[in-house]
Amino acid sequence: MSILLKTENLTYVYGKKTPFEKTAVNNVNIEIKKGEIIGVIGHTGSGKSTLMQMLNGLIAPTSGKVYLDSKDIFQSKSELRNVRFRVGLVFQYPENQLFEDTVRKDISFGPRNMGLSEDEISERVVKASQFAGLKEELLDRSPFDLSGGEKRRAAIAGVIAMDPEILILDEPTAGLDPMGREVLLSQINAYHNAKGNTILLVSHNMEDIAKIADRVLVMNKGEAVMFDDTKAVFSRSKELEAMGLRLPQITKITNTLREKGYPVSEGILTVGQAFDEIVALLKKEGKL
Repeated sequence: MSILLKTENLTYVYGKKTPFEKTAVNNVNIEIKKGEIIGVIGHTGSGKSTLMQMLNGLIAPTSGKVYLDSKDIFQSKSELRNVRFRVGLVFQYPENQLFEDTVRKDISFGPRNMGLSEDEISERVVKASQFAGLKEELLDRSPFDLSGGEKRRAAIAGVIAMDPEILILDEPTAGLDPMGREVLLSQINAYHNAKGNTILLVSHNMEDIAKIADRVLVMNKGEAVMFDDTKAVFSRSKELEAMGLRLPQITKITNTLREKGYPVSEGILTVGQAFDEIVALLKKEGKL
């Protein structure tokens, strides 16, 4: 897979040269390939959201570069508008982004600003709604009449409708109940499978990341301290816990089994993987 997005010594300082100066992102160098799902984790204040906003061109770095298809996105102000169509950003609690009098108008806002025809806009609104799991009969209702989960899906559909090459989701499951979180994650995964685009998923929920991410970026105190395959990152349990990050529960359980002498693999991420591992172990010992 080719490199689609790259950062070079990327740094952002809030309140530079004031008493409130704070480095939010410090010298981050990462490369993201086309078609990957990247999980982004880190404690509150680790620089995750600031980094995502620089990748989208929403805020300019204090120093360093962001390259999209080998081109510096901040080189030309006139090109930044196109960058934001290509790198779609869904903010944390995205329902706060809704503002039109109908859901349909809200979802069509981005495509309309891209200068698309009305027919293409209508087609994109319907497809984006389907990808986000939003029922078509809700499109002509006010977004403020929707439930919390429906508002979340409407906001996500508004970004999907622009058909971005890279979709950045900042805590998309925050505040949802377990069932709502599971449904939304499956829809994100289905969207990725259908479109083959690149997704960056920021989450405090390690289970969410473990289920769908190809690689995981760990941010700590503004720095990218790990960036590796999901299994490799979650195998470094002691380092993650030292940063205040909670491992997926099933990973924690299997780590405990291994510490007690049971020969289970490192980096087990899902209940399904743990089940297969334990069943194989029991069969080997003649207990099943």
